[in-house]
Amino acid sequence: MALPKHGDSYLDFLSVERGLSPHSLAAYRRDLRLYGAYLDEVGIAEPRDAVAADLAGFVAWIRERRSATGRAYAASTVARTLVAVRGLHKFLLREGLAGDDPSVDVTGPRARRPLPKALALADVEQLLAAPAGDEPQDLRDRAMLELLYAAGLRITELIDLDVDDVDLTQRTVRCLGKGGKERIVPLGRAACLAVDGWVVRGRPGLGPGTPALFCNRRGGRLTRQGGWKIIKRHAERVGLGDRVSPHTLRHSFATHLLDNGADVRVVQELLGHASVNTTQVYTLVSRTRLRAVYERAHPRATAEPVAARGGDRRPADGGTDQGASRDDR
Repeated sequence: MALPKHGDSYLDFLSVERGLSPHSLAAYRRDLRLYGAYLDEVGIAEPRDAVAADLAGFVAWIRERRSATGRAYAASTVARTLVAVRGLHKFLLREGLAGDDPSVDVTGPRARRPLPKALALADVEQLLAAPAGDEPQDLRDRAMLELLYAAGLRITELIDLDVDDVDLTQRTVRCLGKGGKERIVPLGRAACLAVDGWVVRGRPGLGPGTPALFCNRRGGRLTRQGGWKIIKRHAERVGLGDRVSPHTLRHSFATHLLDNGADVRVVQELLGHASVNTTQVYTLVSRTRLRAVYERAHPRATAEPVAARGGDRRPADGGTDQGASRDDR
C-alpha cells in the first residue's frame, strides 16, 4: 500500500517539527497507507479531493477490513488511524495544499481506555530481585528494572538513555519523552546503587565504545524489542509473565505514588504527561483498589441491609415512653 499524496511531507513534519519517535512515525506511516489504499479503491486521486462523506466512508471501510492476522480492527486502532488522517488534512490546509479540512466533523468509534494494570508492591520487589547474579547481564538487567520502577520511564526512554543522562551524585535521571520533551526525575537509593553497579562492574565488559547506558552483548545500544525481552524473561522467571507488559512498572510507579498520597500534578510531571487528564486514569486505579480493599475488609461491605421492624416503637414493658418528646416520636 502506498502513502497518499503529500504523506511523506507530513511524516517529515512530524519527525522534524513535532519530534516524533521512529516507533510513532512507523505507526503513522501504517495508518496513512491504509488511507491511501482506501482513496485508491474509491477512485480519489489525492487527499485534497476528499470530502466529509469520503472520510466517513473511510471509517466504515476500515471497520469492515481485516488485519494481516485475519482479525477485525479494534475500535482503538480505527480511532488512532483517524487521528493520523485528520493530522494529514490539517497539515495540507496549513501548508496551502488544500482548500479545506474535510475531517473536522468526522467522528470515529470511541475507544474505551482500559485501566492500566499495576503490580502489588510485593510483586514489584520480586521482579526487581529476579536478576540476582553478578554477571554483566545480571547487573544490567537489575539496573534496567530498578530505573523503570524508580523513575516511571517508558521502555523507549530507558533504552535511549546515555551514561551522562544519569547523575548519581544528584540522584537524578534526564530523559527525553514524547515530542522530544525533556524531564528530570529523581531517583531512589536502590536505583542509584543498581546503576552504579552496572556502570562500574558490568558495562565496561560489554559496551566500552558506546555512549548508551544499556547495551547488548555485542556492545551496541539495546533495542526496544531487546529491552522488552529482558523484562519478559525475568517476569516469567518469577511467575509474573502474563501480568507484565513494557509499561507495567511505569503503571506501578504512578499507582503506588498516588496510593501513598502524591499529588496528581506531581505525578503528571514525573511521568512527562502533557495533560493531567492522561494522569487522571491512575486515580481511577487507586479508587478501584480502595473499593476492592473495602469490600474485602469491611464486615458489612456486602451484607444485606437489616430489615426495619414494623409497628410502633414501644418500651419493652408495653407502656408509653413518657420521657420522649413529641419531636422524638
